[in-house]
Amino acid sequence: MKRKILMFSIAGMAGILAGQVNVLADGVEQPYLSLGADLTSEEKTTVLRLLGVDEDDLDDYMVVEVTNADEHQYLDDYLSSSVIGTRALSSVLIEKTNEGDGINVTTYNITYCTEGMYENALTTAGISDADVTVAGPFNITGTAALVGAMNAYEEMTGDEISEESKDAATNELVVTSDLAEELEDSDLAEQFLALVKEEVVDADIEDTEDIEEIIADCEEKLEVELTDEQKQQITELMEKISNLDLDVNELKEQAANIYNELKKLNLNTEGIWAQIKSFISGILSKLGL
Repeated sequence: MKRKILMFSIAGMAGILAGQVNVLADGVEQPYLSLGADLTSEEKTTVLRLLGVDEDDLDDYMVVEVTNADEHQYLDDYLSSSVIGTRALSSVLIEKTNEGDGINVTTYNITYCTEGMYENALTTAGISDADVTVAGPFNITGTAALVGAMNAYEEMTGDEISEESKDAATNELVVTSDLAEELEDSDLAEQFLALVKEEVVDADIEDTEDIEEIIADCEEKLEVELTDEQKQQITELMEKISNLDLDVNELKEQAANIYNELKKLNLNTEGIWAQIKSFISGILSKLGL
């Protein structure tokens, strides 16, 4: 399994959430561009170049801005103010794609959040079939780009993302980033959170103790050893996710880049609770019930 060491620069996190997104579909002709409100003229030029946008062609895009206040609204519960910073810099370009294409993320100058982390979080938010490009004017953490991506997607499609979904997605991005730092392996962190989420959603699990069993099951499958604090953070995150009415097949389709990597590991991806349900169903069937 490929291992990727994650290098961290907290200051850039806000840039990603304010990023730009291009979406093409459902009658939407213009791609959406979400720009950090505090970009200087020179920084804006740099970001647009990275996003592949000609400044003279901005009229061809629906342009929105994400402010530092927007970033704090969604991130204050999970990150210190010093990490979030005082300037909104990250920018996102979103393009709606064809049904079944899934979410595909590309990043530039983002050091805290990987492409897979964004894909995982965006699926939790309920975003589907979009090409998302996130860029900062220089190395930034990119946490704020998720906020920009979600806001731009709402404007572009007219589909409202619930506050509960936005909160869970933001929480997931931070938890995955922190886990990647502790494990020194971003791929493994992405896969672990994706696998836990799959098992929770697939078996429709809400009970805390059942979620803890799923986490232990995934630890064994991926040979991960978590601290008690990490287990608690992931449990609380999954309690939120369990209330979002997500579809497991949609998760796998939208975050296919991650779930396809899990397939290559030849794991028994049927969750422990799904196995129990299948076992009980088989017994009832034999009994004619």
